[in-house]
Amino acid sequence: MPGDPLRAKWIAETHLDDARCYNQVRGMLGYTGTWHGRPVSVQGSGMGQPSLAIYAHELLSEYAVESIIRVGSCGALSPKVALRDLVIASGACTDSAINKVTFEGLDYAPVAEFDLLRRAVAASEQRSAPGGDTHVGLVFSSDSFYASRPELAARMVEYGVLAVEMEASALYTLAAKHGATALAICTVSDHVVTGEALSAADRERSFGEMVDIALTAAFGG
Repeated sequence: MPGDPLRAKWIAETHLDDARCYNQVRGMLGYTGTWHGRPVSVQGSGMGQPSLAIYAHELLSEYAVESIIRVGSCGALSPKVALRDLVIASGACTDSAINKVTFEGLDYAPVAEFDLLRRAVAASEQRSAPGGDTHVGLVFSSDSFYASRPELAARMVEYGVLAVEMEASALYTLAAKHGATALAICTVSDHVVTGEALSAADRERSFGEMVDIALTAAFGG
């Protein structure tokens, strides 16, 4: 599940066999095909937790989907994390009020499914193409692309948060609700602190490696 529907199209055309488009409603493209003979669907989610929550909820509740892996980009927050690195989110902090409403003020901790997490880490360690390092830890799922309080990111780093993205918290929460498995794998496309950023070409190359890791993790190697 990438955020960008055109990336869903690219994944289907590049990584799947016999891919066919099953959804074009509101331009949120979805495809079904096979990978090494195994059935796989790729569905764009849009940007942010409200958008992802719509598609993830319907996939889990109406179409009996059992596992969703988010593949996307993230901005590094920690000095330990560099451009092209992979961040595999073991858990997701957030500034969204979605879970505060759901749990009536209690702090629910959305986390990844362990087997998917373990297999993704193993796949990243075995990749043949040169790439960045792999980091496993917390991400921050922000509701704001342009943060009004960027100084708060420093506090997150003090407590171990590696990077910022916009979807993982909602995905992990919905997967838990529906008894499904979920994981977010993100490539570092820019560094929030230093201002560094990958070129468009570098993003595409890094994205392809991440999709291979996600597909390998989905099917256990």
